[in-house]
Amino acid sequence: MDYKFIITKVETLLGDYSYFSDYLIFIGILLASYLSYIIIGRYLLYFVERLIRRSKIKIDDFIIDSDTLKRLSYIVPVLVLYNLAVFVPSSKEIIEIICNIIIIFIILISISAFLNAVNNFYETKPISKLRPIKGYIQVANIIIYIVGLVFIIGILTGKSPLAIMGGIGALTAILILVFRDTILSFVSSIQISSYDLVRKGDWIEMPNYGVDGEVIDIELHTIKVQNWDKTINVIPTNKLTDESFKNWRGMTQSGGRRIKRAINIDVNSIKFCDDEMIERFSEIRLISDYIKSQKDELDKYNNENNINSKQPLNILQMTNIGIFKQYVEAYLMNHPKINHNMTCMVRQLRPGSTGLPIEIYAFTNDVIWLNYEAIQSKLFDHILAAVSHFDLRIYQSPSGRDIREVDFTGPSSNL
Repeated sequence: MDYKFIITKVETLLGDYSYFSDYLIFIGILLASYLSYIIIGRYLLYFVERLIRRSKIKIDDFIIDSDTLKRLSYIVPVLVLYNLAVFVPSSKEIIEIICNIIIIFIILISISAFLNAVNNFYETKPISKLRPIKGYIQVANIIIYIVGLVFIIGILTGKSPLAIMGGIGALTAILILVFRDTILSFVSSIQISSYDLVRKGDWIEMPNYGVDGEVIDIELHTIKVQNWDKTINVIPTNKLTDESFKNWRGMTQSGGRRIKRAINIDVNSIKFCDDEMIERFSEIRLISDYIKSQKDELDKYNNENNINSKQPLNILQMTNIGIFKQYVEAYLMNHPKINHNMTCMVRQLRPGSTGLPIEIYAFTNDVIWLNYEAIQSKLFDHILAAVSHFDLRIYQSPSGRDIREVDFTGPSSNL
């Protein structure tokens, strides 16, 4: 009998068994790791979350909602796998390397979730609209992930992270080129925050980018604006410091929103006021005192200077456009929705081919867009309806209907 052959066969079988036993041990370690995950993730973490929910502190609720604790709990099964790797000597080194990388990754995503929770909590405070920190949080996340990447490279190469950081210093120019937009956005974020250029909730306009709406989010690289037509524009952060834009925040803070609109008066309807007109206008409550004082003043001047009243151009007289302008001013000054602490006037603009523009320049005391439009509409409804009471006409270009209604067959027709 060949004993050498039998001994060789037994050694081979034992060797195969040893290799198979490592597999069994590794599976047992994985089961132990999974068991620790079940205990921590489903029971202990659930108990901790219930305790935190009952506390009166608000920030811990944001930490729970951001899954920070849930992500940290993943470290426990990895640590179990790392410490039990000694029972698998043949794969101990590779298991420890993988575990170290996973632990670093878990720490990175946990820190990122915690920073996001801090930002979400901060945004519940009124100061967040004045000093948003989302851009700084994003910069911190980038730095953290870069540091984590350095540690992972150190684990894989077996070199010190400090030595790797020193090597990265030589690649500064390349890094600046790669992170150029991030650097520009970070500097712009600091300028926007320092000079208080834009806040969340501001109404801004940037015609070059089709932006006209409310700022809904300020991030490191972008600023998100929801236009009034409900479309959303995303603008690079650095564009707000490179180019001009209009911020309507001053209007909102002032407590007044400007009305600047003109109505065009037909110049053919402008005339001097006769006695019947003056008597009729004197019955209008808002201008009755004005007409009385103005009439007395003009009569006194004309009498003192013995001006011939037979020629209308020789005497000082009131005009229907002047009285109408005074009425509109009085109406504005007595209007409850006009801000009387701000500029309020009615002025004549240069007459042109569309008549004489009478411009109303005032500020409402309600800056909400919907209310502002309602106030402005009612104001001009009244003014337009009042024009005819002063024997004036609104200028309006003739339409096709007007032309069709003209009688070209009359005696004055040359056709």
